[in-house]
Amino acid sequence: MAGTTITRAQLSEAVYQEVGLSRNESSELLELVLSYITDSLSKGEAVKISSFGSFSVRQKGERIGRNPKTGEKVPILPRKVLVFRPSQALKDRINSGNSSDS
Repeated sequence: MAGTTITRAQLSEAVYQEVGLSRNESSELLELVLSYITDSLSKGEAVKISSFGSFSVRQKGERIGRNPKTGEKVPILPRKVLVFRPSQALKDRINSGNSSDS
């Protein structure tokens, strides 16, 4: 399974198969959910999805880095970073090797 990526189209198709909405409705639902998550994160709010994990935005301060090629000191500007913390249920499922792709 290493090296595979799940796309929006595949997620939309999975919603179509599992829920029974039309393909267009499934796609719109997926886009709505992703848009809601994105908007919440851009406002600085945390997003928690039960049995999956939580997303949050963290502010990183300015610091001094080093160019690995030249060794020159370079300032790294302050920025916001997205942090994902998986739930214990997700960690347990991943570590047990229990997957539904069989």
